[in-house]
Amino acid sequence: MRLRPIAALSAAAVTALLLAGCGAGEAEPEATGTPADLCAAAASAGDASDSVTVDGELGTASEATFDAPIEPSDLEVTVVDEGEGEPVEAGEFISYAMTAYSGETGEMLAAVGYEPGELLPSQLSAETIHGQVFGCGKVGKRVVATFPASDQSGPEVYVLDLLDTVPTAAWGAEQEPADGMPTVELAEDGAPSITLPESDAPTETQVSVLKKGDGYEVQEGDYALIQYTGIRWSNGETFDSTWDGAAPIAYPTTQYVPGFRKALEGQTVGSQVLVVIPPAEGYGEGEINEEDLKGESLVFVVDILGGQAAPAE
Repeated sequence: MRLRPIAALSAAAVTALLLAGCGAGEAEPEATGTPADLCAAAASAGDASDSVTVDGELGTASEATFDAPIEPSDLEVTVVDEGEGEPVEAGEFISYAMTAYSGETGEMLAAVGYEPGELLPSQLSAETIHGQVFGCGKVGKRVVATFPASDQSGPEVYVLDLLDTVPTAAWGAEQEPADGMPTVELAEDGAPSITLPESDAPTETQVSVLKKGDGYEVQEGDYALIQYTGIRWSNGETFDSTWDGAAPIAYPTTQYVPGFRKALEGQTVGSQVLVVIPPAEGYGEGEINEEDLKGESLVFVVDILGGQAAPAE
């Protein structure tokens, strides 16, 4: 069964709100296609995007100037800097940053992604807006994208920086395993297999950091992009895993059961965390059966790939 948070609010919807010209609030489709498809997906330049002048260094908030109002009829993308890193491919996750401007007034609307915890990594696809603005470009690419008016907003101008690719497995420094905890072995792609100790399940949630990342520290209510595998202590069988062909997921930490939150909150991006959760901090007490996690002690290995701060109230 798939790990289910209390609610299913997609982190992609948060990013989509920042890209209102592309349909605010719609979740992005799963990445599909070949590298050639990603190259072909890149939007073309036009009079509107070519008219924008950009100042500022890659990876810092830009200063864009143009004659407002600017009124493109379709998405237009002009390359400011081709970048000097490795080309990106469909299915990869990227970190990016962007500065947004009103196409009606020229006023800067927002600058996000330049500091840790501002944007989650995004998966590239020919069907997503990130694939359409970056195509199969190289790390370090900077583009100007001009969006036509939509039902949610007027025309907008974005300067977007492709900062890096993001691994789909934890990359932090390996830590000494804790005594008495389950042991974990990793496949070549990072997928974990978990072996239980010959002992009873603990009565309190136990957390052990297997790899310590040096990225953003996830706080209560933040979105966390994760990979995970979960097994039942009762029989050692895997009941859910994003490594089974699914993609990493992202939800606010507060949408998970209390024990799982302890594997996320206070941990840093790039970390891999092992957590053992008794029923009291999992899915509750009750009869154990094959379909339900009620009454089960659970073991998870969680890779934290990205974090995005909760919106300010």
